[in-house]
Amino acid sequence: MSTPRRWDIFCRVIDNHGDLGVCWRLARQVAARGDLARLWVDDANALTWMAPTQPPGVEVHPWPTQDAGVMPGEVVIEAFGCEIPDAFVARMAARPVPPRWINLEYLSAEPYVERSHGLASPQFHGPGAGLTKHFFYPGFTPRTGGLLREADLLAQHAAFDGRAWLTSQLGVSVQPEERVVSLFAYRNLRLDELLEALATAPTLLLACPGPLQAAVADRPGLRCVRLPYLEQDDYDRLLRASDLNFVRGEDSFVRAHWAGRPFVWHIYPQDDNAHHEKLKAYMDLAGLPAAWQACWRAWNGITADRLVIPSIAEAAPPAARWRDDLAAQPDLLTQLERFLGVSR
Repeated sequence: MSTPRRWDIFCRVIDNHGDLGVCWRLARQVAARGDLARLWVDDANALTWMAPTQPPGVEVHPWPTQDAGVMPGEVVIEAFGCEIPDAFVARMAARPVPPRWINLEYLSAEPYVERSHGLASPQFHGPGAGLTKHFFYPGFTPRTGGLLREADLLAQHAAFDGRAWLTSQLGVSVQPEERVVSLFAYRNLRLDELLEALATAPTLLLACPGPLQAAVADRPGLRCVRLPYLEQDDYDRLLRASDLNFVRGEDSFVRAHWAGRPFVWHIYPQDDNAHHEKLKAYMDLAGLPAAWQACWRAWNGITADRLVIPSIAEAAPPAARWRDDLAAQPDLLTQLERFLGVSR
């Protein structure tokens, strides 16, 4: 197919902002490459702080509860299995040239991702009969769809002065002896242990909005700053400006990789504890040392072991190498375009 002129991206916000964060980044990158992105979302409120400026080529529309009354684009993205409304699917099937229909899946390091990436799902019934949906899996290996990454991201990071940015943009002055730690997490019963562990060395903790922010408090060795909501680019800068990042979900998890700093992932908890195996698969793939794996398991409540922060300085070079290894692979949008047969 020729270069698509319009991408329709469908997103439902479940109970956090990660899904919308991923879809907004994808829409921005589509537009940055000269195409048009139409984002359909059931709750766009978070965009008021996440993306206060709407770039050219990106449109935001409410989730269509009835017929949207528009011609679907050449590419339709069903993010995270959100189930596109039947009326829109019917319009997809009625196009003279059917759109390419992609189910953009959740990120995982588990082995099934490589087996499932790119699989086709022909539609035999319903409003989309005759269409084919393909499953596209982000991932960390060459046999997956890769990770979202802007073309100039690493160059921006290389020229970035984190301490100066914290002072000039956030009004936060870092003391010479302090290490800087950012905190973005779900509700977590191990917070007090974390604060105690961080206080073993002079630490400035920058707490992002969320269920833990109100509970952080200064103590000897630990200075806490409660941050406002940050737009996406500034959150990326925060990760780069910190020595250690606590991140959650999927969007901030991916961005922590590109920051090239040591991080701890608070994985989205599932009732059947399926997230335990998902966390282990990632830690094994990334080659995390045993001490950091113990820290991750404790923070995620998988073990009752005391939460200990290993040496951040020793973890910094491996984190940068892991970032460089991932950056050597094509980014997600480039791989998606190749999958679709888009030429540039």
